Amino acid sequence: MKKIHPTALVHPRAELADDVSVGPYTVVEEEVIVGAGTTIGSHVYLAKGTVIGKDCKIFHGAVLGMPPQDLKFTGGDTSLRIGDRTVIREYATIHRGSHARGETVVGSDCFIMAYAHIAHDCLLEDHVILTNMVQLAGHVTVERYVYLGGMVPVHQFVRIGQHCMVGGGYRVPKDVPPFVLAAGEPLRPVRLNIVGLRRRGFAKETIEVLHRAFRILFRSGLNTSQALRRAKEELPSIPEVEALLNFIEHSKRGIIK
Repeated sequence: MKKIHPTALVHPRAELADDVSVGPYTVVEEEVIVGAGTTIGSHVYLAKGTVIGKDCKIFHGAVLGMPPQDLKFTGGDTSLRIGDRTVIREYATIHRGSHARGETVVGSDCFIMAYAHIAHDCLLEDHVILTNMVQLAGHVTVERYVYLGGMVPVHQFVRIGQHCMVGGGYRVPKDVPPFVLAAGEPLRPVRLNIVGLRRRGFAKETIEVLHRAFRILFRSGLNTSQALRRAKEELPSIPEVEALLNFIEHSKRGIIK
């Protein structure tokens, strides 16, 4: 049975599963869809076009699905999709897509901490953690199991590779390759994200190969093209290496070095 506080405003054309909970003074606009088991706190605003999965937790003051902050946007039916079991903490803001992509997507099992912002057309894969006040500009892609430290601003169109970590307070102007720990000003790959890889259950042999890849790509003194050629010649063709090399080869903004 739905638990909707009497002060909440839920549009008749919103679709809420039977066991959804909605807190005081929350606004749910038309065409919002909320999955089973999701809890919505007080003073939350869910705008038209927002789709939230199962067993999510949306905390006080979060604002989801508002139009993009894009001067080229002239209105229309775009959307925000949030996966299952994702937690969105106090006063986080996530905007829906623009005409460019049509949707903003946050995956399942993500943790979006207080005051974080996810702009239009971003794509976050599963198990992403954005700590307090992370600011993602439009069209950013964040691959699975990424951890961004507090107050990190990310430039538009940047890609952040899987299983990497960016230290708190550092600006991200270019693509961050998978599996690295990045820090410093300007941002650079400091070392392999060993703690994160071990927590995710990566085999010791895989981590050793990624260590070799890191040294070739970021410590050999070779330019990017030379380092890629050497890595392909010297490293075994395992999925993690293929993902790393493919990410770098297809970077449009260029990678941090």
